[in-house]
Amino acid sequence: MAPYRTQVRIIADVLTTAKDMNTEGTGVGVTTLIRKGNMSYTRMTKLLSELVGSGLLLELSGDKISKYMISEKGVQFLAAYSQFEDFAQSFGLRL
Repeated sequence: MAPYRTQVRIIADVLTTAKDMNTEGTGVGVTTLIRKGNMSYTRMTKLLSELVGSGLLLELSGDKISKYMISEKGVQFLAAYSQFEDFAQSFGLRL
């Protein structure tokens, strides 16, 4: 059985998806984030609101849909998270 993901791991997964799937530079849609993040629509929209509010994601509003891009602050968060994850693993801990 797969271990449960922590909230911080989920945030890192969403930010990574927003960074990696934004190949055209126009942002990533909610559907892509839901599929890659393996979350319900309701939970994802709440998380996206929190991430935009904290400045980790940028919301690009279009005619009918919103797309999301990782911000510079989000890139810094991912770098710090990666360092901490490596540090924890060096002690035999799993995040």
